[in-house]
Amino acid sequence: MKSFIIIGLFVAIIALALAEEEKYTTKYDNVNIDQIIQNDRLMRSYVDCCLGKKKCTKDGEELKKHLSEAIQTSCAKCSEAQKRGSRKIIRHLLKNKRSWWNELQAKYDPEGVYVKMHAEELKAEGITL
Repeated sequence: MKSFIIIGLFVAIIALALAEEEKYTTKYDNVNIDQIIQNDRLMRSYVDCCLGKKKCTKDGEELKKHLSEAIQTSCAKCSEAQKRGSRKIIRHLLKNKRSWWNELQAKYDPEGVYVKMHAEELKAEGITL
């Protein structure tokens, strides 16, 4: 699920605060992902944080700090709630905010390695890359 990790830790706003040695904190696992997805200004703020375009909130800084690792490890340290939230955000970006997705992918998966690994899974859901 490496492509889901691109945003998976994007959910860190929602799902991460401090990393534990084996798992990321579950402090934000109960945040309402739908409310974040529906708020373009908030979503864009976290995208810009991850891209280094603007100052991050404390949550955003934690997200940015762990995003690369989560992508590279298929979110090995993520809880199930974080993985579900990641999938939801990824699908939202791919379907509704493709330019934001492209910016994140350019930074965190410029070769398209992780996206390619999950292209069939996304295609099965009607999402084209």
